[in-house]
Amino acid sequence: MSLDPKLLDVLACPRDKGPLVYDEDKQLLINERLHIAYPIEDGIPVLLIDEAVDHPA
Repeated sequence: MSLDPKLLDVLACPRDKGPLVYDEDKQLLINERLHIAYPIEDGIPVLLIDEAVDHPA
């Protein structure tokens, strides 16, 4: 499932307010600066700081 490109343009990391990189295969939104990722569940980004997982650089 793909996210709407318009949605990706407005999404930001809740922790540092910076842009996120979409990994369609893993269904994650990745913050490369903080090495964390937010899951996408049933097509809905879960942008909660407590739901972030570690993500290698």
